[in-house]
Amino acid sequence: MGALRTKMIEEMRLRNFSPRTQESYVSGMKFFYHQIMGWNERDLFIPPRKRTWVLPEVLSPTEVERLLEAPVKLRDRCLLMTAYAAGLRVSELVRLKVSDIDSSRMMVRVEQGKGRKDRYTILSPRLLSELRTYWKQHRSPTWLFPNAKGNPISIDYAQRIYNLAKQKAGIQKGKGIHTMRHCFATHLLEAGVDLCTIKTLLGHNSLQSTQRYLQIRQQRLGSTVSPLDLLNLRRPSL
Repeated sequence: MGALRTKMIEEMRLRNFSPRTQESYVSGMKFFYHQIMGWNERDLFIPPRKRTWVLPEVLSPTEVERLLEAPVKLRDRCLLMTAYAAGLRVSELVRLKVSDIDSSRMMVRVEQGKGRKDRYTILSPRLLSELRTYWKQHRSPTWLFPNAKGNPISIDYAQRIYNLAKQKAGIQKGKGIHTMRHCFATHLLEAGVDLCTIKTLLGHNSLQSTQRYLQIRQQRLGSTVSPLDLLNLRRPSL
């Protein structure tokens, strides 16, 4: 049984599966052998995989400005502005409805976000102004960012809009449109907004998920003096 376990794990590594995909395969194998075949835990014991901790890449405010100025289409610009201004996941972004923009309370309603939970996040006055200009041109009855058929644009298409803007702006950091959500959280933290408020705006279940932004805020890290700068080094004579 140990040889079978080792072979399965090695096969997943050779095929370069992501950690999340590996976990899905392992869960499926456990269900099949334990529930269907009736094996006990000792027959097919797969130790839990050690989780990796990866900090998100964050753009500076200046880089965000360049990114938002890059799109030619007003819809694409508004899409990226909304992702950044409200801190939305891309799945939440593409399914925003016109009715989700609550201008009277200056809030954005996120309907059935991750975990099938509703929440509210902030509505920027600047974003509201851009969205009003955009809506006067498109006047979509339901979806805020519809495709040509009137349905919500796809997640892949939203990713493409981000990648094209990033390329045009000459930005190398940030692998996907989710970077805008990371920027939202980090820039709020750097502006002095407390962690609990950011947690609520992001829709995190646990404060631990939000705390990782403490490790990348610029004031804490950028103001730290390197020990090299504390040395009294003499320049070598040329």
